Amino acid sequence: MDVTPPTVSIALPGSIIDNTQSFELATRLAGQIARAATIFRIDEVVIFDNQSESLDDSDVTTKDTLDENESGTAFLIRILKYLETPQYLRKALFQKHNSLRFVGLLPPLDAPHHLRKHEWAPYREGVTLMPQAPSSASTLVDVGLSKNVVIDQALEPGTRVTVAMGTDRRLDDQPRPVVSSSKPREEAGMYWGYKVRYSANISSVLKCCPYKGGYDYLIGTSEHGNIVKTSELQLPSFRHLLIAFGGVAGLEECFDLDKNLKGKKPRDVFSTYLNICPHQGSRTIRTEEAIFICLQYFQEPIDRVLHGCS
Repeated sequence: MDVTPPTVSIALPGSIIDNTQSFELATRLAGQIARAATIFRIDEVVIFDNQSESLDDSDVTTKDTLDENESGTAFLIRILKYLETPQYLRKALFQKHNSLRFVGLLPPLDAPHHLRKHEWAPYREGVTLMPQAPSSASTLVDVGLSKNVVIDQALEPGTRVTVAMGTDRRLDDQPRPVVSSSKPREEAGMYWGYKVRYSANISSVLKCCPYKGGYDYLIGTSEHGNIVKTSELQLPSFRHLLIAFGGVAGLEECFDLDKNLKGKKPRDVFSTYLNICPHQGSRTIRTEEAIFICLQYFQEPIDRVLHGCS
């Protein structure tokens, strides 16, 4: 029996960063997206480019190393990953980078895995330090407590791991197991942050889903979509739901620029195509605003599916 809880992913174009007037405003925009993803318990954030034919989904941040030349997509991915990482791990996992110079202005995500030094939880995120001995099958890990813990594996230093801490609050030298980062949610129902994925274009977002079986329900959002009240929206049972957002010119432009989707319109691809905010007073709704509006709109319909409410 599959015990993996259903997942909810969001996808948005990295080009929204290119329209900001300053580095500081770009950072604040990224912070808004990270906050929205955390508040609404999003499992995966996919940032896509509008490269017409590429299916190369290698991590753009590893290629975009020159500070002054970093693309909006790479910038957004870097900050989203940085903010999702517990504060006590950031120095070990992130090198100094020009893109991170204003992150201190952002409100913390305060997610359940962003634990304080005095807090005990069944799981903690940690970073590996060094093997206990050259021939040892155990490694020291910094989990943000007053004392480092030992895990039951030999891992390279600088590796992020999820450690099962147990319920005994003693910090002894007994090796503790490393578990999948999905374990806290599967076993304890705890929200454990979002993953960040890069896609070259909108078609790659859909084709390169990391979940087994792919996304089984796709929602597109647009001012040209159907108007349905949140109380009347009926979603089917799903394993992996994706909600896609467009940029300045909407999802329609993303489709027009993607040669892999030649001749196709969003309505041909998405299971549901919705206008979440009809009768808007502003000529435009910014993507970071749309994410908050949409995720609030979908909260009740998704909850009905997850908890079997009628």
